[in-house]
Amino acid sequence: MSDYLVIVESPAKAKTIEKYLGKKYRVKASMGHVRDLPKSQMGVDVDDHFTPKYITIRGKGPVLKDLKNAAKKAKKVYLAADPDREGEAIAWHLANSLNLDVHSDCRVVFNEITKDAIKESFKHPRPINMDLVDAQQARRILDRLVGYNISPLLWKKVKKGLSAGRVQSVAVRLIIDRENEIKSFVPEEYWTIAGSFKKGKDTFQASFYGVDGKKMQLKSEADVKKITGLLKSDKFQVSSVTHKEKKRNPAPPFTTSSLQQEAARKLNFRAKKTMMVAQQLYEGIDLGKEGTVGLITYMRTDSTRISDVAKTEANQYIQEKFGENYLRQEERKEKKQANAQDAHEGIRPTSIFRDPGSLKSFLSRDQYKLYKLIWERFMASQMAPAILDTMSATLANGTVLFRASGSKIQFPGFMKVYVEGSDDQQEEGERYLPHLEEGDVVHSESIEPKQHFTQPPPRYTEARLVKTLEELGIGRPSTYAPTLDTIQKRGYVALENKRFVPTELGEIVLELIREFFPEIIDVKFTADMEKDLDEIEEGKVPWVQIIDAFYQNFEARLKKAETEMEKIEIKDEETGEMCELCGSPMVYKMGRYGKFMACSNFPDCRNTKPIVKKIGVTCPKCGKGEIIERKTKKNRIFYGCDRYPECDFVSWDKPVGRKCPKCGDMLVEKKLKKGTQIQCVHCDYKEQSVE
Repeated sequence: MSDYLVIVESPAKAKTIEKYLGKKYRVKASMGHVRDLPKSQMGVDVDDHFTPKYITIRGKGPVLKDLKNAAKKAKKVYLAADPDREGEAIAWHLANSLNLDVHSDCRVVFNEITKDAIKESFKHPRPINMDLVDAQQARRILDRLVGYNISPLLWKKVKKGLSAGRVQSVAVRLIIDRENEIKSFVPEEYWTIAGSFKKGKDTFQASFYGVDGKKMQLKSEADVKKITGLLKSDKFQVSSVTHKEKKRNPAPPFTTSSLQQEAARKLNFRAKKTMMVAQQLYEGIDLGKEGTVGLITYMRTDSTRISDVAKTEANQYIQEKFGENYLRQEERKEKKQANAQDAHEGIRPTSIFRDPGSLKSFLSRDQYKLYKLIWERFMASQMAPAILDTMSATLANGTVLFRASGSKIQFPGFMKVYVEGSDDQQEEGERYLPHLEEGDVVHSESIEPKQHFTQPPPRYTEARLVKTLEELGIGRPSTYAPTLDTIQKRGYVALENKRFVPTELGEIVLELIREFFPEIIDVKFTADMEKDLDEIEEGKVPWVQIIDAFYQNFEARLKKAETEMEKIEIKDEETGEMCELCGSPMVYKMGRYGKFMACSNFPDCRNTKPIVKKIGVTCPKCGKGEIIERKTKKNRIFYGCDRYPECDFVSWDKPVGRKCPKCGDMLVEKKLKKGTQIQCVHCDYKEQSVE
């Protein structure tokens, strides 16, 4: 019989930990929360200091029974849920359900699932931290008061199945505000002049800077003609040269938010997928002879702090692999988010010596990709800065000035391992400039004016929205992925080309919340509420006080909304087509993956069809059908013949309706990082890319 019982959340975690602790310990999983507020009612007694009424979660009875039996047989029970608010609350609920003393040393926390970390944590058990529990309870009760009061109102006045919440409603607001910015955006014309120059055999690029030593903006073609009219010849004199040495520091280790952003940029992972794969890496992977090992530290964190042990290990690895020069010499002061919790470390590998290559055979494709990203990012964060030699030169033709700049990597430092991605996907590489000195004469090969228009702000990608929520202090590492999932499930927003677009339903619901519950979507109010929850966690303020202050105003607004909110009927837009099954009109519906056609006679008729979008190109295979845009179940666009299944033509790239002048095969639009390029599917023919 085991002397000690250890309870964790997941079976994978239980399996890993049991191996480390030995025969005296039995490790069981609670499968997440065992108690929660009931789904069928509010479950919060507003009149009795907001006392929550917890019940055993449906289906958790057998799990709890098993845990109770095991607890009776054990000398001591340890609660080892995750090291955050949610984990502390799970431990507290378990203690209540199993009649354990919350003030006894029953709580064990660890930031990584490795043998040393686990053994060390069991030497230092502690009581349950009630401040952490209260912070989680306050968040849960707040969300319940908002959700269970506003959602039924929306069901009554708009349609069934809708919801509102402190974080999700702000996220929808950000997406809609951005859409309105785009709609009201008025493009402004501007011009640039690019020049190609030659010195000896070397060619380099420079751009128009200004006139008479002053920087000048070109707003029209007339401005350009004035400048080109001032150019006397193709000879330009180098009037000044500046050389600088520039240091570039590595990015810090990942937080939950920066991991989600970078995995979106570099791996094309959705936030939900990133968190699921990170969970697997954290809980443990079977490494054959080594057994099951947790490969990364806890993945819900907003801290970039790293333990001294991990730093020492990284230094040793860097020294062995790259040499002394690549070691980070001075300790960098990381900018700490105002609302960041520093309870645990940034996300890093549990051992730097487990490099991605050595683990490839034990990991799935997605696990390998994410582990490699985390490993490289951490490794780079502990390495020396990169040193770039930068050079800028001013070229003069009379009073007209052009500027050329270039850079060369003098010492790669951390860039040898990893370079952070950017949202606009611009690759940063070396820009070559020949050796230039003051007084040198260079010749212009071409001077090309180019018209541009200012662009509206981009729609939010998942990564950009997570970044914005974090910067505004809204939500917590654990809330980003579920929030993005919820607003799509409710049909408030849809993803088009990986960017969020609001739906009509989203706009209606937001308008109602804006009118009757403005504080719910007020960015500052929501961020301040997060700070209040942090203060509860730090033991500075009682949780009931925070809830009470919020509820007084909220209750008044609720009563007003009950009487004044008008019923809104959302009429489905007709498509102009009739249902081929029952003859009723077909209407546009909004689903999780965007718009589709459905029969208006639902539920009696369940006919649905995708929206067919013609692109004006005849099928290159059969010559009879038309090419239409289609979508996969995962919302990826592809192109096919409308005569399918008679004709099975299909292409990921958009056909352009012209034949290749070189070989006569099909030309397609190929999406590249820097724009779109028309190229042949058969030979090497390419046309200049369009941004």
